[in-house]
Amino acid sequence: MSDSPGPTPPEDRIVALDALRGFALLGILLINIWVFSMPEDVLFNPNIYGDFTGANYYAWLLTHVFAEGKFIALFTMLFGAGIVLFTASKERKGQDARTLYYRRTLWLIVIGLAHAYLLWFGDILVAYGLSALWVVTLRHWEASKQLLAGVGLLAVPSGLELLVALQPGADIAAQWNPPRSAIQAEIETYRSGWFAQLEHRVPAAVQRQTSGFVSYSFWRISGLMLVGMALFRLEILSGGRSTAFYRRLVVGGALGGLSLILAGVAVITAADWSADAALYWRQFNYWGAPLLACAYLGLVFLYADWRPDGPVTRALAAVGRTAFSNYLFQTVIATSIFYGHGLGLFGRVDRVELLGIVLLVWMIQVLLSVIWLRYFRFGPVEWVWRVLTYRRREPLRS
Repeated sequence: MSDSPGPTPPEDRIVALDALRGFALLGILLINIWVFSMPEDVLFNPNIYGDFTGANYYAWLLTHVFAEGKFIALFTMLFGAGIVLFTASKERKGQDARTLYYRRTLWLIVIGLAHAYLLWFGDILVAYGLSALWVVTLRHWEASKQLLAGVGLLAVPSGLELLVALQPGADIAAQWNPPRSAIQAEIETYRSGWFAQLEHRVPAAVQRQTSGFVSYSFWRISGLMLVGMALFRLEILSGGRSTAFYRRLVVGGALGGLSLILAGVAVITAADWSADAALYWRQFNYWGAPLLACAYLGLVFLYADWRPDGPVTRALAAVGRTAFSNYLFQTVIATSIFYGHGLGLFGRVDRVELLGIVLLVWMIQVLLSVIWLRYFRFGPVEWVWRVLTYRRREPLRS
């Protein structure tokens, strides 16, 4: 293993971990594509816009059951594991791990702010950075304490939503069924040029980074990061467990996760998608998503162990090694397709067609990632991030 004071060289990386990160990053687009292409409240109530019958309903159902909340949970847990990996590497080299990590994280927040206000309000980097600033202080806790604290933090937004649902006269109808005029205004905004989009993008980003962060994102992200730390410390996210263990993880995570998620679908369907059931039904997927994410973890590690040099493993690992660049690239390509400064297809593409666009973007990202890493050591954004973190120019060419 290298003792260089700089970033971890490619030869020292955990291939299965990179493959899992690539798998999660690609899967996130299945949900983000909804917000890129339709009014943002479709995340809360998919009934508010677009065809929700026939093939389009099943496209939503499959995506909701197998993707919504699962890939972002997996990616967040990996971020937590990354905190341990980064700081432990610096501590072994006798460096000031916390200072380097804070500098790295502050630049992540800066890039996230630019992403949110210049390109897309759905940015997650700012929330990751703000949460990581304090989560890093718990990196030396025992794994059991990290796991317990993580689950406790996860329970906070769930509890808050249930309290709102139990309030007499609680009114969530405005978000569940927003006025048609508001939906149309958002559609017209994003079919317009870049400056016109600021009218919606800026307040939406501010809300996510203030009240939305305090009431929801902070707790869920911090909790999942701590769970990721614990899973890495327990050698689950480092590939150190047996094949039998990962098989049990797949079965247990899938059974538990899918049971909860499908029960939620049954609840909201039986309630005929009424606002009264809205906050209750979200809880099923909220808790089912991390369980199914753990099943995905097991599947990817089993596959990477079976075919460590196979084309699928190498392709996913390439995307994982360039995840920061690929995350921003998804925004650039999606906004170019759907927003008015590009093709202007916002609100014009149904859910089945969106799945086709996702597949196309995946193919482009995999191809570009594999080709890029034949010539370069890091993704372009990863390289800039490293230069800013270490305050020196890092070699980019392989």
